[in-house]
Amino acid sequence: MAQLRDRTILVIGASGAFGNAFTSKLTESGASVIGTASSEASAQRLPSQLVAKYMLNLNEPDSIESFTAAIRASNIQLDGIVLAAGQVAFGSAAETPVDVTENLLRVNFLGQVSVVKALLTKLEESAAANRSPFVVSLSGVIAETPMAGMTSYSASKTAMHGYATAATRELRRAGIRWIDARPGHTESGLASRAIFGQAPAFGAGLKTEDVVARIVRAIEEDEKDLPSTSFTA
Repeated sequence: MAQLRDRTILVIGASGAFGNAFTSKLTESGASVIGTASSEASAQRLPSQLVAKYMLNLNEPDSIESFTAAIRASNIQLDGIVLAAGQVAFGSAAETPVDVTENLLRVNFLGQVSVVKALLTKLEESAAANRSPFVVSLSGVIAETPMAGMTSYSASKTAMHGYATAATRELRRAGIRWIDARPGHTESGLASRAIFGQAPAFGAGLKTEDVVARIVRAIEEDEKDLPSTSFTA
């Protein structure tokens, strides 16, 4: 069983609904949590429980480089990374602008894996100290079943799922777990903040707190993957 007490966890996107919930749950489990926000406005929503707060814009390579350089140069013993940031857009392949697709791929996939890659040495140090390091990504059920009308969003999430699936096998040899979680529609409020298009009528979704609690339990119980069937309404 993995220990979270006295571990230091980085939550990317700690200012959002998922990030706030992860911060609360991980702190309850005894972890110290570092969090990021993408702007001065979103930084106002960072949880008070965080032991350190950073700015990180996944859309900007310079921001990723300066953030990860600061973490690498610090004396932080990093034991886990939770990728809780994300953007959504709605629209068909024909109507979604290319710049929207590029934005989704940067924020939901490329920027996030860039952070993980840059901080792998920190996780390797944690593994060497037998601290059971991990990465958590949230590709969602859409990575299992891409949806018409959400073409570009589906692409960004299936990219993350594919990357995580392969990385899981590679990182296992280094003593690092990568858990990809694929919950169904969750009432995080993200759909109401789409960067393009209008959300369809999804119906009632999962509670953010329940999804996060299930993921944290998976971390503690050494689970390796969380398909959509792991989450129930």
